[in-house]
Amino acid sequence: MHTNHHKDELMGDLTLQLLLAMPFVLLLVIYLVLVVITIHRHKPWPFYRVVLWFVGVSCAMGAVAGPIAVYGHINFKVHMIGHLLLGMLAPLLMVLAAPLTLIFRMLNVRTARTLSRILRTKPIRFINKPIVASFLNVGGLWVLYTSSLYNTMQQSIFLHMVVHYHVFLAGFVFTSAFINIDPTPHRTSFVYRAMVLVLALTGHNILSKYIYAYPPQGISVNQAESGAILMYYGGDAIDLILIIILCFQWYKATRPQRMINNHSFQVE
Repeated sequence: MHTNHHKDELMGDLTLQLLLAMPFVLLLVIYLVLVVITIHRHKPWPFYRVVLWFVGVSCAMGAVAGPIAVYGHINFKVHMIGHLLLGMLAPLLMVLAAPLTLIFRMLNVRTARTLSRILRTKPIRFINKPIVASFLNVGGLWVLYTSSLYNTMQQSIFLHMVVHYHVFLAGFVFTSAFINIDPTPHRTSFVYRAMVLVLALTGHNILSKYIYAYPPQGISVNQAESGAILMYYGGDAIDLILIIILCFQWYKATRPQRMINNHSFQVE
């Protein structure tokens, strides 16, 4: 009976991993197909964006399938590695791959206008606001790790899937709200984005310290401490990349105006 129980548990894990990994496999295939179609129409597409998408999808798949997914159930530090890959690094790389721009490039004018109108609808614009995206992302993590949700999702395949999909999607929306690589329905000022980003990163760091002091339900003190340390420093490393990109975009956006102003001053 023990063998049968172990076999059922293993099959359950494999089923869960396949269900979680399948959407990312589809995303990889769809992106590559769109790239091939775009190139076939003699519209160039940067190879580095293909690499970014491939690596980003690989990070997401590595978090939901394979050793990290298996040991993440029993080791909180390994679980946190999965969180960093699925909720932070994969979204960052995939946003930099500009998937929406790729879609627009292969659409005809009429379809592109329809998609543009959809992106300008109130629900999409609302979710894309930096403050809302931050609440969905960081706020969701607070709910996950400071309530019974983390322990409960380990017992439910459906809830496990919902949480993991939310972590990825919230991370993707969060990243795209701050670094506007793709067309966005409403661009906010760099000052506003910088201020909200500081608040969001502070909330993430405070959460890691909270986990260190108050382990989630069912997690030992040692595992909580090691997981919290990884969340704090690993998150900071990925956030630093996000900050650098935002600052670089800010510099590029303001540089022409500065040059004009300086030239006007010299003429006067």
